[in-house]
Amino acid sequence: MTSGNDSIEDVIDILLVEPNPGDTRLFTENFRDAKLMNTVHAVSDGDAALDFLHQRGEYADASPPDIILLEPQLPGTSGMDVLAELDGEPILADIPVAVLTSSEMGEAIVQSHGLEADFYVRKPVEPADFVSFVDEIEEFWFAIVREPSET
Repeated sequence: MTSGNDSIEDVIDILLVEPNPGDTRLFTENFRDAKLMNTVHAVSDGDAALDFLHQRGEYADASPPDIILLEPQLPGTSGMDVLAELDGEPILADIPVAVLTSSEMGEAIVQSHGLEADFYVRKPVEPADFVSFVDEIEEFWFAIVREPSET
């Protein structure tokens, strides 16, 4: 266990798992302009996400992220498989996961696989929607930070 989140001003590491390069660019730009100090690590498929999380290959020196933004529909290893592996690994299970849904059915689809994420958020469609999306993620993060820490 880490010593917890000593300060909301700490830099948070975000792992964005998103196959669309245009969306990745919009996510990255909007997080750069956000109130939160953050670093966004972007990968485009489930295999790279698992390599990042397990610190394998080119990600051997990567630090575990503080939060994962996961698109469930990925090439290769699906987002559902990534979520299942996170749930099955005690070290990874504590990392909060926000599943990016493209419709109201997204949450039900994830749950139909017997999986559960910490948070579900509609993926922005228009570039202007990314600002409110970042605000939602910040609110989610602040809620996590404010939870009573274990002593």
